[in-house]
Amino acid sequence: MRAIPTLALTLGLLTAANPVLAQNGPLPTISVETLKDVTKTLSSDAFEGRKPTTAGEAKATDYIVERFKAAGLKPGNDGKWFQDVPLVELTAKNVTPLSFTGGKAPVSLAYRSDVVIATYRVTPRIDIRNSPVVFVGYGITAPERGWDDYAGVDVKGKTVVILVNDPDWQTPTNQGLFEGRAMTYYGRWTYKFEEAARHGAAAAIIVHETAPAAYGWGVVQSSWTGPQLELDEAGDHADQSQAVGWMQLAKARELFASAGQDFDALNAAAKVKGFKAVPLGVTASVSFDNTIKRQASKNVIGILPGTTAPNDYVYYTAHWDHLGHCDAVKGDDICNGALDNASGVAGLVALAEANVKAGPARRTLVFLSVTCEECGLLGSRYYAQHPIYPIAQTVGGVNMDGLNTVGRAKDFVVTGAGKSELEDRMKLLVEAQGRVVKPEPNPERGSYFRSDHFSFAKLGVPMFYGESGEDLRVGGEAAGHAATLDYIEHRYHKPQDEYNPAWDWSGAVEDVQLYYALGRSLADGADWPNWYKTAEFRSIRDQSRAAAGK
Repeated sequence: MRAIPTLALTLGLLTAANPVLAQNGPLPTISVETLKDVTKTLSSDAFEGRKPTTAGEAKATDYIVERFKAAGLKPGNDGKWFQDVPLVELTAKNVTPLSFTGGKAPVSLAYRSDVVIATYRVTPRIDIRNSPVVFVGYGITAPERGWDDYAGVDVKGKTVVILVNDPDWQTPTNQGLFEGRAMTYYGRWTYKFEEAARHGAAAAIIVHETAPAAYGWGVVQSSWTGPQLELDEAGDHADQSQAVGWMQLAKARELFASAGQDFDALNAAAKVKGFKAVPLGVTASVSFDNTIKRQASKNVIGILPGTTAPNDYVYYTAHWDHLGHCDAVKGDDICNGALDNASGVAGLVALAEANVKAGPARRTLVFLSVTCEECGLLGSRYYAQHPIYPIAQTVGGVNMDGLNTVGRAKDFVVTGAGKSELEDRMKLLVEAQGRVVKPEPNPERGSYFRSDHFSFAKLGVPMFYGESGEDLRVGGEAAGHAATLDYIEHRYHKPQDEYNPAWDWSGAVEDVQLYYALGRSLADGADWPNWYKTAEFRSIRDQSRAAAGK
């Protein structure tokens, strides 16, 4: 087999022809011991799953500061390592079954096993009684695509039942009104609840299906029960629906049958442009109490100040939080979050070490470990809305949400490909490793909208998010795909996501080298990458830069 040159050597060979690569000298070694140690420590039982606002948070954030200091970073918030993120914690108590009446037979959904339900509203009690139920298909209002599932129907004070993902999620390609198999933001559950609230719905319930949701009921159950966190903002989220949640598919079928409707037929009809919402002729009732607790969590910020352009900023980001104590499996109720996302924080620390050893760049490098990603990107959302460093002066960056622990891959996948000029830079770096860029193998999962880079993207900042693909150098695509499915089925958001000393970190090292090279090229450069002209964030970036006089 032909020997594959090291990335550092290949970069050297390509620098004369490539100005992106020319800015980088030989790449430093990425410490495997750092990757292992940080992942193992943060995911140990002693950190109790790193639930924000718990004792596990204090241990985790203090440990990250310790590692940032040891790496040689400076505190990034005016001499402080932390940015307080104000949160409100709501814990549902005395939850009644979600009951539907008025149909052929009453339908009752038991909390946790059949339905999960919560509220964004900061109020001591939710009491919804006899709310008319309307099936609104995918719950999408997209005038630019000629689509409106709420057209001609008034859902104020009513309960809407919604399908997960986009209407064309089963399309085999990424071509279609809603980008085919690739999920758009319209397919995310967060959007669906936002849109239901904009239309005044009293309650919004998504029908859970494993394939279009990209995870099983166990993930929904563990994520939506127990204390729920939201940003503590003026108005106490009174503009949101009273209740939001998910129901099991079998119960949705039972509900529709009781209402004299065929769920499968309406499911199919909802995929066709021009679908009209269908009142089901039944009413919904549910009530629960809320325990309210206001408190703050923390984002951790370290910097490597720039030399000649210190007021331009490049970010590396990774969230430190996980689920804390969750539903027990064989007596284990700690969701350790080793891969998700202790490993990403390990990558952040390793990148800090590597950049400090290389010396300061022209621009300031910001190493940001955010809270509450698992609660809906709250930490990154708060930072993006209350930035320590101006968004208009933020060049771009790289986000990490889980590293490759199954071995070197021949391919590299850009999440949400087709949006940013950062992809052009990364393609050259990937090729320098003797690898190829491939499309996302599972674009229907909507991964682009599920991690912290999205909070920056919505404000116009190009943030790169990508990782090893499934074509492993040992075992090929079959082995890589099997590893992905195994993780999603057996470990994702479960107590089994624990550190494994047998993990192969060679693929993680290659990926972190890529993150280093991309971030360093931005930090040592003078240009301002943008979104592609067709990207939904392009105009926001242009306006931001124009306001800054750039």
